[in-house]
Amino acid sequence: MKGIGSDKEAILDLVTGRSNAQRQEIVQAYKSSYGKNLIDDLKYELTGKFERLIVSLMRPQAYHDAKEIHDAIKGAGTDEKCLIEVLASRNNQQIHNLVEAYKDAYGSDIEEDVTGDTSGHFKKMLVVLLQGTRDEPGVVHAELVEEDAQALFAAGEEQWGTEESIFIMLLGNRSVNHLQMVFDKYQEIAEKPIEDSIKSELSGDFERLMLAVVQCIRSVPMYFAKRLYKSMKGLGTQDNTLIRIMICRSEIDMLDIRECFRMCYEKSLYNMIKEDTSGDYKRTLLALCGGDDDLAGEFFPEAAQLAYKMWETSATTKVQLRPTIRPASDFDPADDAQNLRKAMKGFGTDEDVIINIVANRSNEQRQEIRQAFKSILGRDLMKDLKSELSKNLERLIIGLMLTPAEFDAKMMRKAMEGAGTDEHALIEILVTRSNGEIHAMNAAYRAGYKKSMEDAIQSDTSGRFSQILTSLVQVTFSPSHCTSTKQRAIIWPSELADACNEDSDDMEIKFMSILCTRSFPHLRRVFQEFVRCSNKDIEQIIKKEMSGDVKQAMYGIVRSVKNQSNYFAERLYKAMKGMGTDDRALIRIMVSRSEVDLFNIRKEFKETHDCSLHEFIQVETMVVSFYILHGD
Repeated sequence: MKGIGSDKEAILDLVTGRSNAQRQEIVQAYKSSYGKNLIDDLKYELTGKFERLIVSLMRPQAYHDAKEIHDAIKGAGTDEKCLIEVLASRNNQQIHNLVEAYKDAYGSDIEEDVTGDTSGHFKKMLVVLLQGTRDEPGVVHAELVEEDAQALFAAGEEQWGTEESIFIMLLGNRSVNHLQMVFDKYQEIAEKPIEDSIKSELSGDFERLMLAVVQCIRSVPMYFAKRLYKSMKGLGTQDNTLIRIMICRSEIDMLDIRECFRMCYEKSLYNMIKEDTSGDYKRTLLALCGGDDDLAGEFFPEAAQLAYKMWETSATTKVQLRPTIRPASDFDPADDAQNLRKAMKGFGTDEDVIINIVANRSNEQRQEIRQAFKSILGRDLMKDLKSELSKNLERLIIGLMLTPAEFDAKMMRKAMEGAGTDEHALIEILVTRSNGEIHAMNAAYRAGYKKSMEDAIQSDTSGRFSQILTSLVQVTFSPSHCTSTKQRAIIWPSELADACNEDSDDMEIKFMSILCTRSFPHLRRVFQEFVRCSNKDIEQIIKKEMSGDVKQAMYGIVRSVKNQSNYFAERLYKAMKGMGTDDRALIRIMVSRSEVDLFNIRKEFKETHDCSLHEFIQVETMVVSFYILHGD
């Protein structure tokens, strides 16, 4: 820092190449040697986000936490997200250190300052967390596990209103290990994870705080991986959050956070930071990240345990599929047919009437309307709609009027016709449809296009990718391939693990023989055992060892097996993010899932992207698309 300018690279290397304890010795040595305050000099020499990051790294961790809390509550507003993140994620000793550092740095009591700036149950839970009196790790009151789970159930789901004090007392004081067992028992009792109950019973900042506590009980690295993703996705970066997490976790569990990040999202933390930041600020963050893990393919202990648990949860959780469109009550197909004709008769078209009728009837009811339209009016409803509507509205309404099998067959045809092939559409359709849906689609394709879907696929695609799609069209798996066949559930993961050491061609054949022919329930167990026997991530193995359309197809199968609603949520996000909208993909998913699980997809979209699907569509498209989303 001496003279004109400063050697930022030397500062960066020195600061990020030392532990926090060593940095405190440097601060002391600097003052002893030069009679100057190192932090003051750094503030003078550096600027912007790079200065904030370097100066923050030079503070003891407890004092850094204290400053974050102080900054969150000073001034006119309150940064509730910062309060939640810090206090929900720290252990007892870290809380005690924070309280002492706050008193030393600001001369006031942190509890008094926090309570003076917050209110209600949110304030009460923050006060409980500030005590740092949670039972220590490993302490489990076995005789109280079921009792605590029942108490939480009785305080929320089982009664009118919510007894918040029970949630505060138990989630704020029991040990991590104890609460993990309580959450498992709660899911048995309520037939839903405790997170879903918290979302339905609590609200506002209190709800967000309790969800953060639960997420940290389940896995602190996963909690921070999700916080990091949300800090960088979309337009703009939440630099305060990014800096705070990278600093506080770099000497604790950053490698596990990296693995959890890679497990949840389709890129590494390293590469997301690289794309989302710049300059010396970026280089410092990348140094704290600990290197590029995109090609690692193996879990660190915490992430391996978490991945195993995630697959177990996926295998055992009963998912209630919730559509957004249900059959209309007091349905009269003749009346609907006449109203549709009236909306299209004469000069101009009343699109609102058409939308209101079509998007508020089940597909079965729409087929009755089609028949009534022809019987009563002697006209073909589909032809009339095509002549009166245009562009995306016409494609959307026509899609809704087709039977599901006809619609799927049409989407497969559209994906293969013309010069190019929409491989993503082919993968999305074939990896997410049931046996019955595949059979019906095959029949509809042959009836509509006088050609088998298998022949169409083989004439439009090639190589291993064509073989994978052809295998999916065969629908060879049966319900017998399920978790009861325990011997095969053990053998197949080891076969997959062995295949990872073979050449790429043999590996693809082995993966295809299992992933394309076994039922989803069975594959969940296979992938769970794969983590245990190989300590590897099957998604990352696919991304690392495969390429092109084969990789996309295999990856699509795994993502759909893990959480199909989340898979569709991500497909919708990709269809709308950035410049331009992939309207065909948007229409395809909205139409095909509206009577199956669109409400589940909405929920996954909101949890992943902090924005409702409804809001996202509103920004990206015309308002007409909303009507399909209307539900409970």
